[in-house]
Amino acid sequence: MTDTAPALMGNWNFPTAVRFGVGRISELAEACASLGMKNPLLVTDPGLAALPMVSDAIAANEAAGLPTGLFSDVQPNPISKNVEDGIKVFRDGGHDGVIAFGGGSALDAAKVIAFMAGQSRPMWDFEDVGDNWTRANPDGIAPIVAVPTTSGTGSEVGRAGVITNEETHVKKVIFHPKMMPGVVISDPELTVGLPPHITAGTGIDAFIHCFEAFCAPGYHPMAEGIAVEGMRLVKDWLPVAVEDGSNLVARANMLAAASMGATAFQKGLGAIHSLAHPVGAVYNVHHGLANAVFWPYVMDFNRDAISKRMRRLARYMGLTKSDFDGVMKWTLEFRRQMNIPHTAAELGVEESRLDELAEMAANDPTAGGNPIKVGAADMKRMYQAAMEGRLG
Repeated sequence: MTDTAPALMGNWNFPTAVRFGVGRISELAEACASLGMKNPLLVTDPGLAALPMVSDAIAANEAAGLPTGLFSDVQPNPISKNVEDGIKVFRDGGHDGVIAFGGGSALDAAKVIAFMAGQSRPMWDFEDVGDNWTRANPDGIAPIVAVPTTSGTGSEVGRAGVITNEETHVKKVIFHPKMMPGVVISDPELTVGLPPHITAGTGIDAFIHCFEAFCAPGYHPMAEGIAVEGMRLVKDWLPVAVEDGSNLVARANMLAAASMGATAFQKGLGAIHSLAHPVGAVYNVHHGLANAVFWPYVMDFNRDAISKRMRRLARYMGLTKSDFDGVMKWTLEFRRQMNIPHTAAELGVEESRLDELAEMAANDPTAGGNPIKVGAADMKRMYQAAMEGRLG
């Protein structure tokens, strides 16, 4: 055995059953029934709840003999009250499963509602720290069908939900292996109505999930392979989806990339997410947009640790210059093309709160996956660079 062989170890998990393709939403009732649901609760956000895609889905379920309730009091960056209100609706309605329908916020809230529906302990007892998940009663977790309507978080294939504690303004990750949806319906037609700026923000979120997973330390070649192809799909297809939202080929490839990002990031995330989470919680900034702003500043900080990987990534993505500088040049051009602000100040971040935000970022669970070990001082340094638009 070689000296390096012991490092080539890992506990790997691959995602769930996915029904992918145009028109697959017609299989919703069948998917619910396959998981034993007889009275599901559809959880979404207020904007989607007002659209025909939700009323049509509920009507189709009803026609198939599957009565379906609706809960839509979920805000962007969902808070614990959204989850608590959803649990009450779930229990009062005698529901036996959840249809998680929407973007990342709705999917996260829906999954945590399904998870908490049969638990007796408080939600924060299940924060993704150590083996907290073992405190849960697995028999109390309701089955989930996930229906993504954006192409960003990949929450449809994840085993966790991000919920903001509204008292502390801190985002917490609630985790359990059985929070993984039993069936995913990925129908590109459901994403056609996304406006260009949301398409851009969610699409870059998918890219950064892949990017941070690719850069995270540790050995997981399956995750890295998925990550590089996910990044290529975003590079090639996000501009098309932003320019022509009705292009179903672009929409399909972006849906795939989003699920690939969440599959890959079981290898780890990093300081891009660590910086973005507090800004999202404190300023209610869209998560994908915050990630997009902090992306090059974290790259710059991690340069020494990721340069070799950037050479590989640049070659795979077909960039003109196959090194770190080539990836950085493309990153900045891509952000401009997607109309992403260059500085954190443009998001409303206040200089006076950088110490507070840096402490929150250092304590974020994603910080442990950064290629270079980071503390609060490092986080503040990156925040300051992002405020000034300073690289190099």
